[in-house]
Amino acid sequence: MSHFVLRDENQENIQPRKQHVPAGGRTVLGVLQENQGPRAPARGGKQQAPILAAHNPLGLNNENCVRIPAGKAAGKQSTFTIHVDEPDNANHKRQAVAKKPMHDEHLKQLNSVVISLGPRKPLAPIEMPVTVSFDSPMDMSIVDEEEKTSSSNEVPDYAEEIHTYLRDMEVKCKPKAGYMQKQPDITNNMRAILVDWLVEVGEEYKLQNETLYLAVNYIDRFLSSMSVLRGKLQLVGTAAMLLASKFEEIYPPEVAEFVYITDDTYNKKQVLKMEHLVLKVLSFDLASPTILQYLNQYFRLQPVTQKVESLCLYLGELSLIDADPFLRYLPSVTAAAAFVIANYTINEETWPESLAKFTGYTLESLKACILDLYQTYLSAANHQQQAVREKYKSSKYHAVSTIEPPESLSIFL
Repeated sequence: MSHFVLRDENQENIQPRKQHVPAGGRTVLGVLQENQGPRAPARGGKQQAPILAAHNPLGLNNENCVRIPAGKAAGKQSTFTIHVDEPDNANHKRQAVAKKPMHDEHLKQLNSVVISLGPRKPLAPIEMPVTVSFDSPMDMSIVDEEEKTSSSNEVPDYAEEIHTYLRDMEVKCKPKAGYMQKQPDITNNMRAILVDWLVEVGEEYKLQNETLYLAVNYIDRFLSSMSVLRGKLQLVGTAAMLLASKFEEIYPPEVAEFVYITDDTYNKKQVLKMEHLVLKVLSFDLASPTILQYLNQYFRLQPVTQKVESLCLYLGELSLIDADPFLRYLPSVTAAAAFVIANYTINEETWPESLAKFTGYTLESLKACILDLYQTYLSAANHQQQAVREKYKSSKYHAVSTIEPPESLSIFL
């Protein structure tokens, strides 16, 4: 793993990476902020240096959630600050309804009611035609034919309804594109480091790609409503990954594992309290549409090779690293742009008519997102965060991150 040091906001340079040797041969993922207090030794009894560390020019408190009243002095900065209007969460107590006691007269009436069904008759036998056949008794050709036309992953009868529902939900679950301007102590660069670390966490514990997309969505939606100091940014990311794992994974990692990957910077109680806070800010709405969901829909409607699919996934995860400009686009638009670039890179084809009719997106309407994603694709090799490129160098994804992007996109000429 690598060692990062974040400088102050006014300093743009980042120190080079240093190799980190984990204790006991296990990868320990690091922290975004050095702890103020003495560090607890990692597993194995050895003291380990944090991987993602930051200078702390501001005084940090250890409170999980502090709201700043309107008249409070600006000298002290709280860990979490709500920077949107707080909704009215008045608790409505349920009024207890007294149960009416059942009188003896009612009981006598109930006991006096006797339902007579009469004598039971045997069921009539069902006559089944018997055919003599010397073929295999396990002939499943009819069942196999039904499975081919109606797979569990393909629902052609409801495909349009599902797509319409997802398109409505992605608008409701979209983070605010300019939320970073309201953050007093974190930057887009710090967010990029956090997402890059979450990619490594997903690979470390072999989590689903959908878990990563959900976690990033939870982080952006949380930061859209709450101002967070950099010392707690990794705690937000850890809680978001924990929630996404519980929502998506069959066997999510334990809370202790998420404490361990932060190099014991936070304890179990802090992670669980942050999880509760994230749930409250998100109003417990965790079923957010992601780029991966739309890509899977596009693949089913317009089959492509596995290499094109892997390149689409690679471009989709590249868009997670940089908040600017991709928070401006809906997941369905980013997924469509990834499909166009991948299809053009491998097959020299663009946006098929079937997907244009299904989504309502034309090539011209996708132009802005396609150009932004293409620039990200070109500069991926020189980006400071390389976890996504390393992930897609494996044979599992056909080493698509090593494919040279096209020199130019002639589709708009």
